[in-house]
Amino acid sequence: MLEKENARLKKLLAESLLEQEVTREALQKKVVAAPARRELVSWMGSRGLSERRALAIVRMSPSSLRYVPAPDRNVELRQQILALAQRHRRYGSGMIYLKLRQAGKRVNHKRVGRLYAELQLQIKRRRRKKVPVSERQPLYRPTAANEAWSMDFVFDRVAGGRLLKCLGIVDDGTHQAVVVHPEHALGGAHLTRILSRICERRGYPTIIRTDNGKEFTGRAMLNWAHDHGVTLRLIEPGKPNQNA
Repeated sequence: MLEKENARLKKLLAESLLEQEVTREALQKKVVAAPARRELVSWMGSRGLSERRALAIVRMSPSSLRYVPAPDRNVELRQQILALAQRHRRYGSGMIYLKLRQAGKRVNHKRVGRLYAELQLQIKRRRRKKVPVSERQPLYRPTAANEAWSMDFVFDRVAGGRLLKCLGIVDDGTHQAVVVHPEHALGGAHLTRILSRICERRGYPTIIRTDNGKEFTGRAMLNWAHDHGVTLRLIEPGKPNQNA
């Protein structure tokens, strides 16, 4: 009887020491998500620990361990988001969601934002905004009216010192000044309303060339151009006279 009791105590001591060693090694690994916990339970089992003790150490239920994830239904959408992010390198999840909707993709904006974050596509904020060269095209030389317009702002001040912001639009085919519209403040939505009024009496251009100002590259302008079939093009780097 004494030998059996000693053998039992030795076995318990060996199991306790093994559990302490495996637990100490396991706790060195940071695990948060369920897949990582499953891998850790499997690793602890390969070291001789029982499944019950391994689950207790990692604080995981048996049902979670045996859970089989559903098939990924976001494979195609994830590829589309990645392709848009590579093409438009300064676009965030909101602008990529807008592009997907313009392409006819019916998807929730929260789903796009979650997949965008999973792909780690977040862009760093920077002081100087510079559009990637891949988004700019060489200067197009039109041969008729309304083929291409150039658009930019000219700034001045009134006698009282208040800033005056003048929108200038030139038809590149005829070199005619389409409009010079002065305002004290002119944002993206206001800009699209002005363009709509001009195009009602003159017609819509095929191309509008601008710099990368926030009014020209914002959501309101992109929506307006998409709705009316107008192509937006940016000037080439270091050539501000292209939309002068």
